Amino acid sequence: MSSPFLPGRLGLAASRVPYVDRHGLLFLSRGRLYVEKGTLRFEAAGSHDLQPGDYAIPYQTVSTILLGPGSSITHDALRILARHGTLLLAVGEGGVKMYSAPPMGQGRSDVARAHARLWADEEQRSLVARRMYAFRFGEVFPDKDISALRGMEGGRMRESYKILAQKYGVDWDARRYDRSDPEAADVPNQAINHSSTFVEAAAEIAVAAVGALPPLGFIHEESSNAFTLDIADLWRVSVTLPVAFTAAARVQKNPDLPLEREVRFEAAKVFRQTKLSLP
Repeated sequence: MSSPFLPGRLGLAASRVPYVDRHGLLFLSRGRLYVEKGTLRFEAAGSHDLQPGDYAIPYQTVSTILLGPGSSITHDALRILARHGTLLLAVGEGGVKMYSAPPMGQGRSDVARAHARLWADEEQRSLVARRMYAFRFGEVFPDKDISALRGMEGGRMRESYKILAQKYGVDWDARRYDRSDPEAADVPNQAINHSSTFVEAAAEIAVAAVGALPPLGFIHEESSNAFTLDIADLWRVSVTLPVAFTAAARVQKNPDLPLEREVRFEAAKVFRQTKLSLP
């Protein structure tokens, strides 16, 4: 069975499509990525996203290929992707984990240079932080320093926890997290920890795909992936907490269910529905 994404031979053409002119991400899982007669192909066993079959992959017109669970790749496929500047990321089911990152660059540096300029200018950095908060909470915050904005964020988040816990029928006390003993937390808090990890993976994929600079955060500081955490927090109320509380509600009703697995499956489903990090 042969069912190409695009007709014709898509192999080792001499021309290289500029990265900026390409489409977004292509998610492949449960199959084999290989080269046949100069064409990159994916032999799919079948998944939520792709019917079984042998597909020609238009690798020169996509920016990044996300290779999911149950997949293998040949050395020749790696060579073609590297030669034509197509990034490859190994990810978890639905993009809830990222296991590898490409070299920076993707043949261009405009995003990284713009990111660095905004971060290095204190006034611009504060402006970007306020815009991020405005995106999250639906209103423009006043001209305050970052520490004041973080304090305002804390109050908003405490209220969001209460509202969403009630909406999803979860018994909620308060946000508690002991890094030295994360499993000591109650079910809702553990679910938030798992969900946060999965959304951060989606953010990590996005940051890597566009060539931004992970250490240069506008709200978070010091962490080597501070900007990734900034991006993940944009979806904390709309994605992270709903995923966590949906799974927590199921586990509170049926304690025999494995919490991490429930959160992971819920996150993968939501990522597919909302196209978070995926095409």
